[in-house]
Amino acid sequence: MTVAVAATAGEVRRLVGDARRAGFKVGLVPTMGALHQGHASLIRQARAETGCVVVSIFVNPTQFGPNEDLTRYPRSLEADLTLSAACGASVAFVPAVETIYPPGFRTYVEVTGLQDVLEGESRPGHFRGVATVVLKLLILVQPDVAWFGHKDAQQVRIIKQLVRDLDVPVEIRVGPTVRESDGLALSSRNQYLAPEQRKAATALVRALAAATSLYEGGERRADTIATTMAGLIRATPGASLDYAAVVDSDTLEPVVTLRGPALVALAVRFGTTRLIDNVLLTDELGPSVTGPSPGRQS
Repeated sequence: MTVAVAATAGEVRRLVGDARRAGFKVGLVPTMGALHQGHASLIRQARAETGCVVVSIFVNPTQFGPNEDLTRYPRSLEADLTLSAACGASVAFVPAVETIYPPGFRTYVEVTGLQDVLEGESRPGHFRGVATVVLKLLILVQPDVAWFGHKDAQQVRIIKQLVRDLDVPVEIRVGPTVRESDGLALSSRNQYLAPEQRKAATALVRALAAATSLYEGGERRADTIATTMAGLIRATPGASLDYAAVVDSDTLEPVVTLRGPALVALAVRFGTTRLIDNVLLTDELGPSVTGPSPGRQS
């Protein structure tokens, strides 16, 4: 299967329009490229439910801070197009920066409150850029359904709020986090890790597995869960903890005692590489992360 490449707003709208006239439902999988099997899983899910899948490949400059990795963020367009086609994508939307942010661009989207905690506190302005580019992609493609990954749980929560508040006619679907065999969540940034850092990075999944184990054992004190995770990270050579947080999964506000679904989230640096991961703790859904025994260091 081949994938049609669109670089402009007019091209992607024409291709989507052709699909709609043919009677197809349209799905969107927004990405920043450097695609991996986590992205592939979302594309396959989209293909199973829609006749036209648009994969956007755009490294969005407005979600990077001044000292972040915009210039070195991995770019692999040919490989991305090959993977997209193999997973059933119909269209790859690969816009230039000027297409998304034309000269004189002045309009940005903010989802107050939700954007200011966790990643937003550590990376001011990040979700302003995310919300803006996602809304613009939704306007350009006008999909029936858009797919995102649970690894970026705060981003998903913000996008759901944006869609609800602005009455955007799209259904948001969330795919599960896809992991390596040792439990590390797939991320385009994993390729930055040196071998020893890659080995140490499994501390994230061990910490989340410890949180899950505590919860399954009846622990409901958020500080106990967060402190346990933080201790595991700090005991890992080369790991620098940004945050270990337990928050309400809807409001993203800190909780004292878990009485409903809670998002347990981590951000950890290994050298200049910053990784995030999370697990949702609920009585109904059970654990969503597994890994080596939380008491062991590998």
